[in-house]
Amino acid sequence: MSGLLPEGFAALEPFVDTWALATTADRAAQRSASSAEARAAFFAAAAPLLDAALTALKGQPLAELAPQERRLMDLMFALAHVALAVEIQGPDEIVSAPWRDRLRITRSATDRREAA
Repeated sequence: MSGLLPEGFAALEPFVDTWALATTADRAAQRSASSAEARAAFFAAAAPLLDAALTALKGQPLAELAPQERRLMDLMFALAHVALAVEIQGPDEIVSAPWRDRLRITRSATDRREAA
């Protein structure tokens, strides 16, 4: 592997700084802060690579993921957030954003936890 992501996922590298976030709260906040165009661009780039990403990550212990693989996993977690906005809510995303922002996420199963 070289670069920010595993081989085969270079198309997602422009989205790493914005969407490869460590926690559910960060991903939800980014979803709210992003424009519809930014969400759509990420969705258009990431959705076609979802199956390949899941195959690449399948069966690997989380604690053993290389940094490039962890970034890919974080991008796929962000894709789940963005897919709701793009595929389900569409133009109504702006209506639900204030309610989502009131829900304070403190921890979720997908949050990256550093070894103590």
